[in-house]
Amino acid sequence: MSAAADRPTSTLLVIHRLAELAALVRASPGLHVRWSEGPVQDAERTSIDTESGLRLPGLSVNPLDAESWWTRPLEDWLARQLSQYRHLQDENPDHFAWVLRGELAGRGPDCEPLLSNPEAIAILDEQLLQEAEDR
Repeated sequence: MSAAADRPTSTLLVIHRLAELAALVRASPGLHVRWSEGPVQDAERTSIDTESGLRLPGLSVNPLDAESWWTRPLEDWLARQLSQYRHLQDENPDHFAWVLRGELAGRGPDCEPLLSNPEAIAILDEQLLQEAEDR
């Protein structure tokens, strides 16, 4: 059994492969990934800018839709997006990657999207994250 299946969000879809995530992103544009303790904990808060201490108007996320200039396979884009932020889980083992959608509430200090009214879609399994890193 995967670690994702043990999380309190176990009723969510668990995605095990990059191809599955790519299919979801193609079918449902506007999805994002977030690394945190999960949607249950995030429902009670927004992100905070660690340098200023200011509360942000939404959750800090990263887009899963590829930019229009991206000409390589979507799976390569997803692997890049996921690998770039995997360190967040390494730094805090209670954090995991999950997919969500929401309303754009602004941009964070690093120009990342901030989402309000988040809707949890899926959890990304460790197997998928390893596949992304290997790719």
